[in-house]
Amino acid sequence: MQDQLIIYSAHEINSRVRHRQGETKIGDLVNTISDPENWKTELKNSSSKYIVLGLPEDIGVRANYGRGGAYAAWKPSLDFLINMQSNQFLSGDEILILGHVYFDDLMEMASTLNYKLEADIIKARKLVEQVDERVANIIKNIISAGKIPIVIGGGHNNAYPIIKGVSIANNSKPINVINCDPHSDMRPMNGRHSGNGFLFAFEENYLDKYVVFGLHESYNISFAMDMFRQYPNRLAYESYDNIFVRESINYYDALRCCFDFFGGDENAVGIEIDLDSIQNVPVSARTPSGMLPVDVRKYIWFCAENLNAAYLHIAEGAPVLAHKQVDNKTGKLIAYIITDFIKAMNTKNI
Repeated sequence: MQDQLIIYSAHEINSRVRHRQGETKIGDLVNTISDPENWKTELKNSSSKYIVLGLPEDIGVRANYGRGGAYAAWKPSLDFLINMQSNQFLSGDEILILGHVYFDDLMEMASTLNYKLEADIIKARKLVEQVDERVANIIKNIISAGKIPIVIGGGHNNAYPIIKGVSIANNSKPINVINCDPHSDMRPMNGRHSGNGFLFAFEENYLDKYVVFGLHESYNISFAMDMFRQYPNRLAYESYDNIFVRESINYYDALRCCFDFFGGDENAVGIEIDLDSIQNVPVSARTPSGMLPVDVRKYIWFCAENLNAAYLHIAEGAPVLAHKQVDNKTGKLIAYIITDFIKAMNTKNI
């Protein structure tokens, strides 16, 4: 284990590919790290542009009084990704499967806590600070290698260390972020958890401009909405209600407004997607009124095609919430989102 990172070997990936005669899967062509001791150098020298990293944790969600399960999104997502077909639309050699961040020790400590007790919530939020440190360090190294991280799993608390890692790698220059999410995740800074990652990044000047796409008007606290009013040049949103209920603005026009908010500056843009935004997907805050999967796939494609994407982060998927068994459809949806992102990014190089 290097830098709290579990690195996946070629053998590990190959063992998870379902081989069929006459077919080539993405997992047959993805790259891996062959020398874990020198993974940073190998990463920098790799021909792959997109680095896939898993975050199997849900401490931040539980520290925000949410339901656990987000730790389970990583493995099924990876399995679906590597078992997709390699063809003219997406080869697979653009991708390097790095592995996942090691959280077993923190998850074990988190499992002993009673989340109905305020004292244990405080302990959980201290554990999230350790999650932050591990994630930020690895993201910093991926960005320093000139690569684009694709980060899967965990709570939306991980937005903060991802943004921080990108910013630090770029000489602490703040980045912009677009987030498809019912919630702004701008809750008060009362300890780290999944509800305040963007506020921490904003207050610590790792995040410059932040826009939320598909915000649910009835599920954001006054404190957060006051922040948007206080910083109109740095914080903005396009609400789900405005787009899908009142239909005051067309879907694509709403996305263009988000892009226009960034003002054409050349800052890198993080692309965030909280699976809470999708109707009836197993997540920590499941919604009966949300976007359809195809709406979110369009969001990913349009963002990747039009923005200077620094990373993709897919958060909050909790497939184990479905009858206490893994809901494979969640992993398949995440794999679709990943391939949409890469294919859209690749169109810019044609």
